[in-house]
Amino acid sequence: MIARLFMMTVGFGLAAGGGISLIAYMNYIPAGLTLLDYLMFIFQRTEGAVFAAGLFMIVGSIYWPEKN
Repeated sequence: MIARLFMMTVGFGLAAGGGISLIAYMNYIPAGLTLLDYLMFIFQRTEGAVFAAGLFMIVGSIYWPEKN
């Protein structure tokens, strides 16, 4: 139970940090990037991986089967 709570909070922190960075990078869209260029830029950055890892940790902590 404690491990799940720890995994959930770490995942939330990673997802929040990565998500804030992804939102901040949306300022490049009015500067002339298309949506496809933005997505390619995000896939090349570390923040995209941090956001995905955080979401994976949150989902894993919620849906991982508990031992009986």
